[in-house]
Amino acid sequence: MPLIVITGYPSSGKSQRVKEIREYFIKRIKEENKQLRVHVIDDESLHVPKEAYQDAREEKKARGALLSAVERTLSKDDVVIADGLNYIKGYRYQLYCIARAIGTPHCVVYTGVPADMAKEWNKKRGDKGYTEVIFDELVSRYEEPEERNRWDSPLFTVIYDDIQIPNDKIWDAVILRKALPPNKSTVSKPVSSTNYVYELDKTTLDIINAFVENQKEYGTGGTAMTVPRSTVKVINPPRTVTSSELRRLRKQFVTINKLTTLNIDRIGEVFVNYLNSNLE
Repeated sequence: MPLIVITGYPSSGKSQRVKEIREYFIKRIKEENKQLRVHVIDDESLHVPKEAYQDAREEKKARGALLSAVERTLSKDDVVIADGLNYIKGYRYQLYCIARAIGTPHCVVYTGVPADMAKEWNKKRGDKGYTEVIFDELVSRYEEPEERNRWDSPLFTVIYDDIQIPNDKIWDAVILRKALPPNKSTVSKPVSSTNYVYELDKTTLDIINAFVENQKEYGTGGTAMTVPRSTVKVINPPRTVTSSELRRLRKQFVTINKLTTLNIDRIGEVFVNYLNSNLE
């Protein structure tokens, strides 16, 4: 069943809102005699310490752990609440793709709390909170969800002083709503599975190879780069992007999109958009 993605600043009350959503869903499931289970996946359940967010490599492992847990748990009989920062739009896109791949609805719940208020709440948590350095870093990198993005829709914003959250609307959005039909990125013409996987591998490999060569020739930063198989250009961040990072992003993209079937003509464009969302 559905995936509910929680997002917001650190110490913005996400876990409290998750508790409210979970209690509501369990009660409603019992009342309607539905055979559904509710799971909350968060850093605590995955044994991820807050210190993981002070190191880029450890943070990537933490995000990967949550992503894998969601993918393992999500099914037709399981409601999954992904309780985490989920602050990178490319990461929310990955969660969205998992839900779409198994044909289940999803929504995003955003805890709308001003950064200075979240910082005060964080201080009050003492040793259980984030260090000031980690908190400031996470806030500076936070990418606010936008409902116009399909991976952030439907979006429910819960303001810090809202006494109640729109549980009824969240329920309707993910339990009563059918999963969205294939969008323009999904297959529009039949292709063999063998040919699709070949094109997926080749297109993404051509693009990351071109990216590496462009950075070698023109350096970091500057204008966006033209790559093969895509009309969309790849951003050129003000840092050297290593081959291992590109291979990791390519592997994630290929793994996710082997579960669905993109239009072959749009693989390059979709992959470039995925790179751009992760390289910003």
